[in-house]
Amino acid sequence: MLFNSPEFVVFFVLVYGLYLALPFRFQNYMLLLASYVFYGWWDVRFLFLVALSTTIDFWVGLMIANGQLRFRQWLVPAAFLTASAVVFLGLNPAALLHSKGNLVLGETVRVPMIFWSSAAVIIFVAAVSAIFWLLAAVDSPRRRFGCLMVSVVTQLGLLGVFKYFNFFVDSLSSALAGIGVHASALHLDIILPVGISFYTFQSLSYTIDIYRGQFKPTNRFLDFSLFVAYFPQLQAGPIERGRHLIPQLSKPRNINLHQTSRGLYLIILGFFKKVAIADGVSPVVDQIFSSTGRITWIDVVVGTALFAVQIYCDFSGYTDIARGISKLLGIDLIVNFNQPYFATNPQEFWRRWHISLSTWLRDYLYLPLGGSRGGLLFICRNLMITMLLGGLWHGAAWNFVLWGFYQGSALCIYRIWHQRFAKVAEPAQQQSGIMHGVRHLAASIVFLVVTCYGWLLFRAHSFGQIVHFSSLLVTDFGDLNYSGGTPRLSALLGIMLFSIMELLQYRMADSHYYQRFPMPLRGFLVAMMLAITMMGMSNEPAQFIYFQF
Repeated sequence: MLFNSPEFVVFFVLVYGLYLALPFRFQNYMLLLASYVFYGWWDVRFLFLVALSTTIDFWVGLMIANGQLRFRQWLVPAAFLTASAVVFLGLNPAALLHSKGNLVLGETVRVPMIFWSSAAVIIFVAAVSAIFWLLAAVDSPRRRFGCLMVSVVTQLGLLGVFKYFNFFVDSLSSALAGIGVHASALHLDIILPVGISFYTFQSLSYTIDIYRGQFKPTNRFLDFSLFVAYFPQLQAGPIERGRHLIPQLSKPRNINLHQTSRGLYLIILGFFKKVAIADGVSPVVDQIFSSTGRITWIDVVVGTALFAVQIYCDFSGYTDIARGISKLLGIDLIVNFNQPYFATNPQEFWRRWHISLSTWLRDYLYLPLGGSRGGLLFICRNLMITMLLGGLWHGAAWNFVLWGFYQGSALCIYRIWHQRFAKVAEPAQQQSGIMHGVRHLAASIVFLVVTCYGWLLFRAHSFGQIVHFSSLLVTDFGDLNYSGGTPRLSALLGIMLFSIMELLQYRMADSHYYQRFPMPLRGFLVAMMLAITMMGMSNEPAQFIYFQF
């Protein structure tokens, strides 16, 4: 279900009305049900994977902390997982809606699937229970580590099968064919579940934090289930931490006027970015990157620059809507973007872009590898491994790996420069305010160009296109024969207004900058965003880019 769809509007109106009318505990029941409906709108079968992630990590968290599971703590998740197999794998909801109460075997009810999935779940639960029973008998350090490995293997196993299996098998088959060895690749006929990278990382952070002693597990399976499946951020983040979100889900929420107004502003801003700007430039970007005709230097520059606008407005727009919806519910999600295109170096960029992922990679990968401890070569190795895996997280394709290598290289080059030459450059930075501003602006522009080339690697659909477009940037420099289209009017107006808004926010160093405006000016700003968004309603609606990750 897309945020920018009529179905979601009806869905959220119903959810919000029930939320305001229900007491606290029933609010959580309703939110969990709504979250499953929201995610199951794509394909109800994928809800079983959400249930599997939830069940395993709920058990693992308790086993790490307590060394045992009480009967109720074991039974409720086991029954939930078994019921999920029956309902989500054995029934066909679409057929049920049109069956008029007549259950047709093979169409509305898949009897073989119910039997085999239930049997598989029972065997799986028995195997996991046996592992926990064996781990409970060993000393605490080995028990805790063993339980953590159950979580790691399960979550990364789900990612490996659904996201990376075909990629690695096909790559291996192609590599063998290149040396004359022809092998038939085992290709799985599966589709990528929406948002699987987000909720597996979110659930995995919960068990790691418990293992590190940074958070105590929740005893309430409902609260943990809602943490994993919470619908505003389930499909494209931000990647929440248990220690931030679960305490908010475990106690009554207070909804006040300030929070509601802030939430409504974020929702309007998010739709403005997505509908007016991102969807307005999308056709031009698609035209250039899918063109089979002659492409010029200016085509590559415009297409890449517009994709930089598209991906930022698309992804940050989703985050704004998710945070705004949550604020209406009395829940605060973490900030995921902080004006990344104002960054002057790669380190600052990753402190501003997709903050929930960059901090996840820092805390659970970069620091365990050794972080910034040790020599320069050791630090660069850690940076490169982190960014290569960060690139692969975005998708099972070599252009994402190349993008990760590019980002890792930029971080390594900056780290080397900063460590070797920063002290030499320090006196020059202590110049007058005007000169410092000019240097800062120049650094921002230069690094924006570096960032945009990274987006070319990210958006390209093949290695051959990367080589072709990159060569045009050098060999065809200055060719202004533009063959691409023109962004929609909503995008042109939206980019102008949004640029002014970004500059004001950066200048005032306050994401709530608009609240300093007089009420008439504040109303005019909101009215302008709404008007341009309404204009953008004629744009072809596009799926959020990060849904594919």
